[in-house]
Amino acid sequence: MKIVIIGGGKVGSKLSEELSNESHDVTVIEQDVDVINRINSNQDVACINGNAINREILKEAGVEEADLLIGCTSSDEINMFSCLFAKNLGAKNTIARVRNPEYYSQLNYIKEDLGLSMIINPEFVAANVISRILRFPSAIKVETFAKGKVELMEFKIYENSKLPGMQMKDVVKTFGIKILVCAIQRRDEVFIPDGNFTFEKGDKLSIAGSHEDLEKFLKKVGGLKRKVKTVMIIGGGKIAYYLCKSLENINIKTKIIERDRKTCHFLAQNLPKVDIIHGDGTDNQILEEEGIHEVDAFVSLTGIDEENIMLAMFAEKLNVKKSIAKVSRISLLNIIPPKENFTFVTPKRLVSDIIISVVRSIINSEGSNIETLHRLSNNVEAVEIKVNKTSKAIGTPLKDLDIKDNVLVAYII
Repeated sequence: MKIVIIGGGKVGSKLSEELSNESHDVTVIEQDVDVINRINSNQDVACINGNAINREILKEAGVEEADLLIGCTSSDEINMFSCLFAKNLGAKNTIARVRNPEYYSQLNYIKEDLGLSMIINPEFVAANVISRILRFPSAIKVETFAKGKVELMEFKIYENSKLPGMQMKDVVKTFGIKILVCAIQRRDEVFIPDGNFTFEKGDKLSIAGSHEDLEKFLKKVGGLKRKVKTVMIIGGGKIAYYLCKSLENINIKTKIIERDRKTCHFLAQNLPKVDIIHGDGTDNQILEEEGIHEVDAFVSLTGIDEENIMLAMFAEKLNVKKSIAKVSRISLLNIIPPKENFTFVTPKRLVSDIIISVVRSIINSEGSNIETLHRLSNNVEAVEIKVNKTSKAIGTPLKDLDIKDNVLVAYII
Protein backbone atom coordinates (compact mmCIF):
# COMPACT_ATOMS: atom_id res chain seq x y z
CA MET A 1 0.00 0.00 0.00
CA LYS A 2 1.03 3.60 -0.58
CA ILE A 3 0.72 5.47 2.73
CA VAL A 4 1.41 9.15 3.42
CA ILE A 5 1.98 10.24 7.04
CA ILE A 6 1.67 13.91 8.00
CA GLY A 7 3.95 14.65 10.96
CA GLY A 8 7.08 12.83 12.09
CA GLY A 9 6.72 13.19 15.86
CA LYS A 10 6.37 10.33 18.36
CA VAL A 11 3.24 8.85 16.80
CA GLY A 12 4.20 9.60 13.20
CA SER A 13 7.68 8.09 13.48
CA LYS A 14 6.33 5.02 15.29
CA LEU A 15 3.74 4.51 12.54
CA SER A 16 6.23 5.01 9.70
CA GLU A 17 8.60 2.48 11.28
CA GLU A 18 5.94 -0.19 11.80
CA LEU A 19 4.22 0.29 8.45
CA SER A 20 7.50 0.27 6.50
CA ASN A 21 8.48 -2.92 8.35
CA GLU A 22 5.30 -4.45 6.93
CA SER A 23 6.60 -3.60 3.41
CA HIS A 24 4.32 -0.65 2.71
CA ASP A 25 5.42 2.32 0.58
CA VAL A 26 5.58 5.07 3.23
CA THR A 27 6.15 8.81 2.75
CA VAL A 28 6.44 11.22 5.70
CA ILE A 29 5.73 14.97 5.39
CA GLU A 30 7.34 17.00 8.20
CA GLN A 31 8.26 20.69 8.63
CA ASP A 32 11.11 20.18 11.11
CA VAL A 33 14.38 19.40 9.28
CA ASP A 34 15.93 17.77 12.38
CA VAL A 35 13.00 15.34 12.60
CA ILE A 36 13.32 14.56 8.89
CA ASN A 37 17.04 13.82 9.33
CA ARG A 38 16.37 11.53 12.29
CA ILE A 39 13.75 9.52 10.39
CA ASN A 40 15.99 9.33 7.31
CA SER A 41 18.82 7.96 9.44
CA ASN A 42 16.77 5.22 11.09
CA GLN A 43 14.02 4.20 8.66
CA ASP A 44 13.61 3.10 5.06
CA VAL A 45 10.92 5.65 4.17
CA ALA A 46 10.65 8.68 1.87
CA CYS A 47 10.65 12.07 3.62
CA ILE A 48 9.47 15.47 2.37
CA ASN A 49 10.18 18.70 4.20
CA GLY A 50 7.18 21.05 4.02
CA ASN A 51 3.73 22.09 5.18
CA ALA A 52 1.06 19.42 4.64
CA ILE A 53 -1.73 21.92 3.93
CA ASN A 54 0.21 23.06 0.86
CA ARG A 55 -1.38 21.26 -2.09
CA GLU A 56 1.91 21.19 -4.00
CA ILE A 57 3.62 19.41 -1.10
CA LEU A 58 0.76 16.90 -0.98
CA LYS A 59 1.08 16.30 -4.72
CA GLU A 60 4.83 15.84 -4.37
CA ALA A 61 4.14 13.14 -1.75
CA GLY A 62 1.85 11.39 -4.23
CA VAL A 63 -1.43 11.65 -2.32
CA GLU A 64 -3.38 11.33 -5.58
CA GLU A 65 -2.39 7.63 -5.67
CA ALA A 66 -2.30 7.11 -1.88
CA ASP A 67 -4.31 4.27 -0.38
CA LEU A 68 -4.16 5.98 3.02
CA LEU A 69 -3.19 9.39 4.42
CA ILE A 70 -2.68 9.76 8.18
CA GLY A 71 -2.63 13.24 9.75
CA CYS A 72 -0.81 13.07 13.10
CA THR A 73 0.90 16.43 13.66
CA SER A 74 0.51 18.30 16.95
CA SER A 75 -2.14 20.52 15.29
CA ASP A 76 -5.67 19.13 14.99
CA GLU A 77 -6.49 21.71 12.33
CA ILE A 78 -3.52 20.77 10.13
CA ASN A 79 -4.45 17.10 10.48
CA MET A 80 -8.07 17.70 9.48
CA PHE A 81 -7.35 20.08 6.60
CA SER A 82 -4.55 17.94 5.17
CA CYS A 83 -6.96 14.99 5.17
CA LEU A 84 -9.63 17.11 3.46
CA PHE A 85 -7.21 18.32 0.77
CA ALA A 86 -5.79 14.82 0.25
CA LYS A 87 -9.29 13.39 -0.14
CA ASN A 88 -10.08 16.01 -2.78
CA LEU A 89 -6.84 15.16 -4.59
CA GLY A 90 -7.73 11.47 -4.74
CA ALA A 91 -6.50 9.74 -1.56
CA LYS A 92 -8.68 6.67 -0.98
CA ASN A 93 -8.71 6.72 2.85
CA THR A 94 -7.85 9.39 5.43
CA ILE A 95 -7.28 9.25 9.20
CA ALA A 96 -6.89 12.35 11.37
CA ARG A 97 -5.56 12.57 14.90
CA VAL A 98 -7.80 15.02 16.78
CA ARG A 99 -6.94 15.65 20.45
CA ASN A 100 -8.63 18.87 21.58
CA PRO A 101 -11.39 18.19 24.15
CA GLU A 102 -13.40 21.05 22.59
CA TYR A 103 -13.92 18.83 19.52
CA TYR A 104 -14.96 15.87 21.70
CA SER A 105 -18.73 16.19 21.20
CA GLN A 106 -18.41 17.02 17.50
CA LEU A 107 -16.21 14.17 16.26
CA ASN A 108 -18.98 12.39 14.33
CA TYR A 109 -19.93 15.61 12.50
CA ILE A 110 -16.26 16.37 11.73
CA LYS A 111 -15.72 12.87 10.37
CA GLU A 112 -18.82 13.07 8.16
CA ASP A 113 -18.31 16.63 6.93
CA LEU A 114 -14.62 16.11 6.03
CA GLY A 115 -15.14 12.63 4.57
CA LEU A 116 -12.64 11.06 6.98
CA SER A 117 -12.32 7.29 7.25
CA MET A 118 -11.49 7.58 10.96
CA ILE A 119 -10.73 10.08 13.71
CA ILE A 120 -8.30 8.95 16.41
CA ASN A 121 -7.82 10.67 19.73
CA PRO A 122 -4.79 9.05 21.49
CA GLU A 123 -5.68 10.52 24.86
CA PHE A 124 -9.29 9.33 24.58
CA VAL A 125 -8.10 5.83 23.61
CA ALA A 126 -5.63 5.75 26.53
CA ALA A 127 -8.31 6.98 28.95
CA ASN A 128 -10.64 4.18 27.86
CA VAL A 129 -7.88 1.61 28.42
CA ILE A 130 -7.20 3.00 31.92
CA SER A 131 -10.94 3.05 32.66
CA ARG A 132 -11.22 -0.65 31.78
CA ILE A 133 -8.28 -1.48 34.06
CA LEU A 134 -9.84 0.44 36.95
CA ARG A 135 -13.10 -1.45 36.43
CA PHE A 136 -11.13 -4.72 36.49
CA PRO A 137 -8.22 -4.10 38.94
CA SER A 138 -7.22 -7.78 39.01
CA ALA A 139 -5.92 -7.51 35.45
CA ILE A 140 -2.64 -6.13 34.13
CA LYS A 141 -4.63 -4.89 31.14
CA VAL A 142 -8.02 -5.49 29.55
CA GLU A 143 -8.93 -5.30 25.85
CA THR A 144 -12.43 -5.50 24.42
CA PHE A 145 -13.87 -7.12 21.31
CA ALA A 146 -17.30 -7.37 19.69
CA LYS A 147 -18.39 -4.02 21.15
CA GLY A 148 -17.71 -5.17 24.70
CA LYS A 149 -19.27 -8.64 24.50
CA VAL A 150 -15.85 -10.28 24.83
CA GLU A 151 -12.92 -9.15 26.98
CA LEU A 152 -9.31 -10.26 26.74
CA MET A 153 -7.67 -9.99 30.14
CA GLU A 154 -3.96 -10.19 30.92
CA PHE A 155 -3.46 -11.77 34.33
CA LYS A 156 -0.35 -12.95 36.18
CA ILE A 157 -0.28 -16.09 38.34
CA TYR A 158 0.94 -15.27 41.85
CA GLU A 159 1.53 -17.31 45.01
CA ASN A 160 -2.08 -17.46 46.21
CA SER A 161 -3.39 -18.91 42.94
CA LYS A 162 -4.69 -22.46 42.51
CA LEU A 163 -3.30 -22.68 38.95
CA PRO A 164 0.41 -23.60 39.42
CA GLY A 165 0.86 -27.30 38.68
CA MET A 166 -2.53 -27.61 36.97
CA GLN A 167 -2.80 -28.66 33.31
CA MET A 168 -4.78 -26.62 30.81
CA LYS A 169 -7.24 -29.46 30.07
CA ASP A 170 -8.31 -29.50 33.73
CA VAL A 171 -9.20 -25.79 34.00
CA VAL A 172 -12.76 -25.84 32.64
CA LYS A 173 -13.45 -29.24 34.22
CA THR A 174 -12.29 -28.01 37.65
CA PHE A 175 -13.83 -24.53 37.68
CA GLY A 176 -16.77 -24.97 35.28
CA ILE A 177 -16.41 -21.50 33.73
CA LYS A 178 -16.50 -20.66 30.03
CA ILE A 179 -13.15 -18.95 29.50
CA LEU A 180 -10.36 -19.62 27.02
CA VAL A 181 -6.65 -19.20 27.77
CA CYS A 182 -5.34 -17.80 24.48
CA ALA A 183 -1.65 -17.16 25.18
CA ILE A 184 0.85 -17.57 28.01
CA GLN A 185 4.05 -15.62 28.49
CA ARG A 186 6.69 -17.39 30.58
CA ARG A 187 9.74 -15.19 31.05
CA ASP A 188 10.85 -14.40 27.46
CA GLU A 189 8.81 -17.12 25.75
CA VAL A 190 5.20 -16.96 24.55
CA PHE A 191 3.08 -20.10 24.11
CA ILE A 192 -0.27 -20.79 22.46
CA PRO A 193 -1.12 -23.57 24.91
CA ASP A 194 -2.63 -26.99 24.26
CA GLY A 195 -4.42 -29.20 26.80
CA ASN A 196 -1.19 -30.63 28.23
CA PHE A 197 0.34 -27.25 29.08
CA THR A 198 1.12 -27.00 32.82
CA PHE A 199 0.84 -23.63 34.59
CA GLU A 200 3.67 -22.22 36.70
CA LYS A 201 3.84 -19.37 39.19
CA GLY A 202 4.76 -16.15 37.35
CA ASP A 203 3.07 -17.10 34.07
CA LYS A 204 1.28 -14.19 32.41
CA LEU A 205 -2.04 -15.37 30.94
CA SER A 206 -4.17 -13.77 28.22
CA ILE A 207 -7.71 -15.04 28.84
CA ALA A 208 -10.84 -14.45 26.73
CA GLY A 209 -14.37 -14.49 28.08
CA SER A 210 -17.28 -12.33 29.13
CA HIS A 211 -16.66 -9.84 31.95
CA GLU A 212 -18.83 -11.90 34.32
CA ASP A 213 -17.09 -15.21 33.53
CA LEU A 214 -13.65 -13.64 33.90
CA GLU A 215 -14.61 -12.28 37.33
CA LYS A 216 -15.87 -15.73 38.38
CA PHE A 217 -12.67 -17.34 37.12
CA LEU A 218 -10.40 -14.97 39.06
CA LYS A 219 -12.48 -15.45 42.20
CA LYS A 220 -12.14 -19.25 41.98
CA VAL A 221 -8.41 -19.37 41.14
CA GLY A 222 -7.50 -16.79 43.77
CA GLY A 223 -6.83 -13.49 42.04
CA LEU A 224 -9.90 -11.28 42.36
CA LYS A 225 -9.38 -7.91 44.03
CA ARG A 226 -12.13 -5.76 45.41
CA LYS A 227 -13.48 -3.11 43.07
CA VAL A 228 -11.97 0.36 42.83
CA LYS A 229 -14.05 3.07 44.50
CA THR A 230 -11.53 5.91 44.86
CA VAL A 231 -8.85 7.11 42.41
CA MET A 232 -6.09 9.72 42.70
CA ILE A 233 -4.79 11.14 39.40
CA ILE A 234 -1.56 13.13 39.07
CA GLY A 235 -1.62 15.49 36.07
CA GLY A 236 -4.69 17.17 34.66
CA GLY A 237 -4.06 16.85 30.93
CA LYS A 238 -6.29 15.45 28.21
CA ILE A 239 -6.08 11.82 29.36
CA ALA A 240 -7.15 12.82 32.88
CA TYR A 241 -10.09 14.80 31.47
CA TYR A 242 -11.36 11.92 29.32
CA LEU A 243 -10.74 9.40 32.11
CA CYS A 244 -12.85 11.37 34.57
CA LYS A 245 -15.61 11.67 31.96
CA SER A 246 -15.53 7.88 31.61
CA LEU A 247 -15.59 7.25 35.37
CA GLU A 248 -18.14 9.86 36.45
CA ASN A 249 -21.18 7.61 35.87
CA ILE A 250 -19.91 4.44 37.58
CA ASN A 251 -19.68 5.67 41.17
CA ILE A 252 -15.88 6.00 41.38
CA LYS A 253 -14.76 9.02 43.42
CA THR A 254 -11.92 10.81 41.62
CA LYS A 255 -9.36 13.41 42.66
CA ILE A 256 -6.91 15.22 40.32
CA ILE A 257 -3.73 16.97 41.52
CA GLU A 258 -2.49 19.46 38.91
CA ARG A 259 0.26 22.10 39.26
CA ASP A 260 -1.01 24.52 36.56
CA ARG A 261 -3.67 26.91 37.93
CA LYS A 262 -5.26 27.62 34.53
CA THR A 263 -5.69 23.88 33.88
CA CYS A 264 -7.26 23.50 37.33
CA HIS A 265 -9.86 26.16 36.47
CA PHE A 266 -10.71 24.38 33.19
CA LEU A 267 -11.09 21.03 34.97
CA ALA A 268 -13.16 22.51 37.80
CA GLN A 269 -15.58 24.07 35.29
CA ASN A 270 -15.90 20.94 33.14
CA LEU A 271 -15.69 18.17 35.77
CA PRO A 272 -17.99 19.29 38.61
CA LYS A 273 -18.05 15.80 40.22
CA VAL A 274 -14.24 15.61 40.49
CA ASP A 275 -12.10 17.07 43.31
CA ILE A 276 -9.48 19.34 41.70
CA ILE A 277 -6.38 20.11 43.80
CA HIS A 278 -3.89 22.80 42.75
CA GLY A 279 -0.48 21.53 43.76
CA ASP A 280 2.63 19.56 42.84
CA GLY A 281 1.72 15.87 42.62
CA THR A 282 5.38 14.87 42.96
CA ASP A 283 5.51 16.32 46.49
CA ASN A 284 5.18 13.51 49.06
CA GLN A 285 3.65 15.87 51.60
CA ILE A 286 0.84 16.91 49.24
CA LEU A 287 0.18 13.27 48.30
CA GLU A 288 -0.08 12.34 51.98
CA GLU A 289 -2.27 15.35 52.80
CA GLU A 290 -4.64 14.42 49.98
CA GLY A 291 -4.92 10.83 51.23
CA ILE A 292 -2.79 8.66 48.96
CA HIS A 293 -2.82 5.99 51.72
CA GLU A 294 -6.62 5.74 51.49
CA VAL A 295 -7.25 5.50 47.72
CA ASP A 296 -7.90 2.24 45.87
CA ALA A 297 -6.05 3.27 42.69
CA PHE A 298 -3.37 5.75 41.65
CA VAL A 299 -2.87 7.03 38.08
CA SER A 300 0.17 9.10 37.09
CA LEU A 301 -0.32 11.10 33.88
CA THR A 302 2.33 13.82 33.91
CA GLY A 303 4.33 14.62 30.79
CA ILE A 304 7.51 12.99 32.14
CA ASP A 305 7.80 9.19 31.88
CA GLU A 306 10.31 8.79 34.71
CA GLU A 307 8.12 10.90 36.98
CA ASN A 308 5.09 8.73 36.22
CA ILE A 309 7.00 5.51 36.87
CA MET A 310 8.47 6.71 40.18
CA LEU A 311 5.14 8.06 41.41
CA ALA A 312 3.32 4.82 40.56
CA MET A 313 6.06 2.80 42.30
CA PHE A 314 5.72 5.06 45.36
CA ALA A 315 1.96 4.44 45.43
CA GLU A 316 2.54 0.70 45.13
CA LYS A 317 5.00 0.86 48.03
CA LEU A 318 2.20 2.42 50.11
CA ASN A 319 0.03 -0.62 49.25
CA VAL A 320 -2.31 1.18 46.87
CA LYS A 321 -3.86 -1.85 45.19
CA LYS A 322 -3.64 -0.57 41.60
CA SER A 323 -1.03 1.83 40.16
CA ILE A 324 -1.07 2.95 36.53
CA ALA A 325 1.62 5.01 34.79
CA LYS A 326 1.54 6.65 31.37
CA VAL A 327 4.77 5.89 29.52
CA SER A 328 5.53 7.41 26.11
CA ARG A 329 8.95 5.82 25.52
CA ILE A 330 8.30 2.15 24.77
CA SER A 331 11.99 1.32 25.37
CA LEU A 332 11.50 2.00 29.09
CA LEU A 333 9.01 -0.86 29.36
CA ASN A 334 11.75 -3.38 28.66
CA ILE A 335 13.81 -2.42 31.73
CA ILE A 336 11.01 -2.27 34.31
CA PRO A 337 10.03 -5.65 35.81
CA PRO A 338 6.26 -6.42 35.70
CA LYS A 339 4.49 -6.31 39.05
CA GLU A 340 1.12 -7.49 40.26
CA ASN A 341 -0.32 -4.06 41.06
CA PHE A 342 1.48 -2.03 38.41
CA THR A 343 0.28 -1.32 34.84
CA PHE A 344 1.77 0.84 32.07
CA VAL A 345 -0.27 2.58 29.36
CA THR A 346 1.46 3.77 26.17
CA PRO A 347 -0.79 6.03 24.02
CA LYS A 348 1.35 5.97 20.87
CA ARG A 349 1.45 2.16 20.84
CA LEU A 350 -2.35 2.09 21.23
CA VAL A 351 -2.74 4.45 18.28
CA SER A 352 -0.29 2.54 16.09
CA ASP A 353 -2.17 -0.72 16.83
CA ILE A 354 -5.47 0.87 15.74
CA ILE A 355 -4.02 2.30 12.53
CA ILE A 356 -2.21 -0.92 11.63
CA SER A 357 -5.50 -2.81 12.05
CA VAL A 358 -7.11 -0.30 9.66
CA VAL A 359 -4.30 -0.82 7.13
CA ARG A 360 -4.69 -4.60 7.30
CA SER A 361 -8.45 -4.25 6.98
CA ILE A 362 -8.02 -2.19 3.80
CA ILE A 363 -5.62 -4.79 2.40
CA ASN A 364 -8.07 -7.59 3.17
CA SER A 365 -11.19 -5.71 2.07
CA GLU A 366 -11.89 -8.32 -0.61
CA GLY A 367 -12.03 -11.12 1.96
CA SER A 368 -12.17 -10.79 5.74
CA ASN A 369 -12.01 -7.39 7.43
CA ILE A 370 -9.95 -6.76 10.55
CA GLU A 371 -12.21 -4.86 12.95
CA THR A 372 -9.99 -4.74 16.05
CA LEU A 373 -6.35 -5.49 16.80
CA HIS A 374 -4.59 -5.67 20.15
CA ARG A 375 -0.94 -6.56 20.73
CA LEU A 376 -0.43 -9.04 23.57
CA SER A 377 3.37 -9.09 23.27
CA ASN A 378 6.01 -8.30 20.65
CA ASN A 379 5.09 -11.38 18.62
CA VAL A 380 1.47 -12.20 19.55
CA GLU A 381 -1.62 -10.31 18.39
CA ALA A 382 -5.31 -10.69 19.07
CA VAL A 383 -7.40 -9.82 16.03
CA GLU A 384 -11.14 -9.50 15.52
CA ILE A 385 -12.10 -10.43 11.95
CA LYS A 386 -15.42 -9.92 10.22
CA VAL A 387 -16.23 -12.70 7.75
CA ASN A 388 -17.59 -11.17 4.54
CA LYS A 389 -19.87 -12.95 2.09
CA THR A 390 -16.94 -13.58 -0.27
CA SER A 391 -14.80 -15.34 2.36
CA LYS A 392 -13.55 -18.84 1.56
CA ALA A 393 -14.24 -19.83 5.19
CA ILE A 394 -18.02 -19.75 4.73
CA GLY A 395 -19.62 -23.19 4.85
CA THR A 396 -16.45 -24.93 6.02
CA PRO A 397 -16.35 -26.58 9.49
CA LEU A 398 -13.77 -24.98 11.76
CA LYS A 399 -11.86 -28.27 12.08
CA ASP A 400 -11.44 -28.38 8.29
CA LEU A 401 -10.08 -24.85 7.85
CA ASP A 402 -6.43 -24.65 6.80
CA ILE A 403 -5.27 -22.65 9.84
CA LYS A 404 -1.58 -22.22 10.63
CA ASP A 405 -0.04 -23.65 13.79
CA ASN A 406 -0.24 -21.41 16.87
CA VAL A 407 -3.32 -19.60 15.56
CA LEU A 408 -6.27 -19.90 17.95
CA VAL A 409 -9.92 -19.05 17.24
CA ALA A 410 -11.02 -17.78 20.66
CA TYR A 411 -14.57 -16.62 20.02
CA ILE A 412 -17.21 -16.53 17.30
CA ILE A 413 -19.91 -13.88 17.54
